[in-house]
Amino acid sequence: MGRQAIVPVPSTNRPVGRRSALAAIASVLGASVLGASALGGCAVGPDYKRPDLPDTASVSAGPLPARTAGGGDGAAASQAFLTGRDLPHDWWTLFGSAELTALVAQALKANPDLEAAQATLRQTQENALAARGGMFPSLGIKASGTRVGFSAASIGQSYSEVFTLNTSQLSISYPLDIFGGTRRQIEAADAQATYQRFQLEAAYLTIAANVVVAAIQEASLHAQLAATEEIVAMRRRVLDLVRRQTALGGAAGADVVSQEAALAQAEAGLPALHRQIGQQRDLINGLTGRFPGESAGPPIALTSLRLPGELPVSLPSALVEQRPDIRAASAQLHAATAQVGIAINAMLPQLSLSAAVGTMALGRLFRPGSMIWDYGANLTQPLFQGGQLLHQRRAADAGLEAALAQYRSTVLGAFRNVADTLLALQTDADAVLAQRAAERAAAASLSIAEAQYRAGGTSFLTLLNAQTTHAQARIALIQAETNRFADTAALYQALGGGWWNRPAPPPQES
Repeated sequence: MGRQAIVPVPSTNRPVGRRSALAAIASVLGASVLGASALGGCAVGPDYKRPDLPDTASVSAGPLPARTAGGGDGAAASQAFLTGRDLPHDWWTLFGSAELTALVAQALKANPDLEAAQATLRQTQENALAARGGMFPSLGIKASGTRVGFSAASIGQSYSEVFTLNTSQLSISYPLDIFGGTRRQIEAADAQATYQRFQLEAAYLTIAANVVVAAIQEASLHAQLAATEEIVAMRRRVLDLVRRQTALGGAAGADVVSQEAALAQAEAGLPALHRQIGQQRDLINGLTGRFPGESAGPPIALTSLRLPGELPVSLPSALVEQRPDIRAASAQLHAATAQVGIAINAMLPQLSLSAAVGTMALGRLFRPGSMIWDYGANLTQPLFQGGQLLHQRRAADAGLEAALAQYRSTVLGAFRNVADTLLALQTDADAVLAQRAAERAAAASLSIAEAQYRAGGTSFLTLLNAQTTHAQARIALIQAETNRFADTAALYQALGGGWWNRPAPPPQES
């Protein structure tokens, strides 16, 4: 505890006059100024101390290579890991798609979840400003007029009187924040506003990442649909060939039935792909503030996306500062720390000063001799409240422990998220190369099988196996490329999304 304000309490048995009334008000105002200055650094309870930085040298689970495997262009390109590289705030533009950039811009403008987060931030900011009012004197004015009828019969007289009693009074009160309870309340309100600010940043990041991933998934589904339709068309051509050969006696009827079954199996995948594409489009519409059926623009082609060649990898100390969820958890820990001080303050004496000045008269106010005034001090000390204050203090201590544990859990989860994403990017690159090689080999095998089948040099079963292998390789390659684009977006999200590099906050966030 620091210095305490010693506030003189003047006597009230003085002649009633305008000078004494003004002196009462001045006394309380002066005490409030002295109290605010004398108690500025004194507050009960623990002071917030941000937890130490994680004792780890890297955000990856193991040694990080200089770059991923890869070669060529598109989704097979190699990506370099750059430790300590900063993140751009508009990281989604690195995919080189104007359509994708437009979708994200629309989502950040019209998504209702963002509007709700912005309004909640304004609410907590106003609550934090309102909490500061407890550090100032409160001033109020009260006026009343009462018509009074008085009969003297109660005292044995026969007359009666009717008169009007008018009162006008200015009052002031100032609770001295001796032990810092009000300042702890301000501290807790500020921490809640900080928490909501980073909740809003997390909402921006989540919405942007969801739009990017949803657009990538939609592009992937369209590519899978196109590949499946090509497979269906190819199997129809083969079916026609088998039927002609059967008519000429060069193939058995069982070959026709087998090819018809293979065609039906390929066609069976089309409705599911159409359904998934429609659902993905509805998701994008919802993220961008549109209803299902409204146009969000043409779908993005997977081949139009560019894989960022350089990937940032933040240092552990930077990651703690960058992740909105970690910053929000830190703000919650700060608020929980302040709540302990608030609970302790409720168990201690409370001192307040008050004064009032006004006029009271039968009839016209402000006549000479009609002034009334009073001023004094009030001291309260809780003695027994059924254990309520004790248990509130214990609850605040438990809340602080919970907030600290939640902070540690959030940090561990953030580091695990980054490590998993970095590992996924390395394996994604290997998977794309392997699937690209498999697709090329399957395509070559299918071409050879078709030529041999036309020449009568191989069986229909061999052709059917080559078709199936090629179809599976095509779909697997598209899915591998999709995973690499999506995990690249996930890395930018895991590292915090670069919100600190935004030129200026949106107007709703100011």
